[in-house]
Amino acid sequence: MLGVVGNIVLAIIKYVVGVMSGSKALVADAVHSASDVAGSFAVYIGVRAAKQPPDRDHPYGHGKAESIAAIIVAVLLFLVGIEIGKSSIESFFQPIEAPKAFAIYAVVLSIVVKEAMFRYKFKLGKRINSDAVIVNAYEHRSDVYSSIAALIGIVGAIFGEQIGAPWLVYGDPVAGLFVSILILRTAYKLGKESIHTTLDHVLHEEDTEEMRKAVLTFPEVKKINALHAREHGHYVIVDLKISVDPYITVEQGHKIGKRVKEKLLQVDNVHDVFIHINPYSEEDDDSSQGVD
Repeated sequence: MLGVVGNIVLAIIKYVVGVMSGSKALVADAVHSASDVAGSFAVYIGVRAAKQPPDRDHPYGHGKAESIAAIIVAVLLFLVGIEIGKSSIESFFQPIEAPKAFAIYAVVLSIVVKEAMFRYKFKLGKRINSDAVIVNAYEHRSDVYSSIAALIGIVGAIFGEQIGAPWLVYGDPVAGLFVSILILRTAYKLGKESIHTTLDHVLHEEDTEEMRKAVLTFPEVKKINALHAREHGHYVIVDLKISVDPYITVEQGHKIGKRVKEKLLQVDNVHDVFIHINPYSEEDDDSSQGVD
């Protein structure tokens, strides 16, 4: 909600100043901030939905809502980048004037506020382990870069007019074009990561080392046949297959699985664990990955 309110205020200020000063780069930057309003709101809804407990239709919880929100943000960024680029390119074929000097103040304000918002949201996203909030934080960082580009373009255009170098006037739309490329790059990167997570991405082996060590603290566990930790937004669900003594009772095997599950639930971000018990055999050492 901080992002929503902050972006609304910045978008209004930059758009009004951009129109009054005649700065294409500042108007483009205002549109970027306006898109962040929708992005922040999508993230807010996604995080709220992800916090809902599991239900009959969603036994694994609602964590994927965060990834979906992040994808929506990436799509919005992409569309904004295309529109800003189109507007900037059209400016090269039209007579333009250098923007007024007071446009600089609005850009500097945007840089300061956006960097502060990025730092706050990035720390918050890390603390609550939310990909959607971290993605939204990087939206603010892309806004910082776009505002810097707009500042360079505006200053260059004003300076060019003062020294009689008319070609520098096009520094403003050039900055707008640079902003659009930056936004498209950010949208691609964030969208790719979010889609990767949504498609049931599992943590790599080096990321599950702590979980494997936790399982192997139990001497009754002869072997880990398979361990898949699936990311569901801000939490992880573990699918585990372990081998135990084949001559113990079903009840004993169940108790081992229950203790292993309780141990894994103590690992950071692990939300739920599903365990399958296999009978251990030395012959399975080379082929046990496929044991059911």
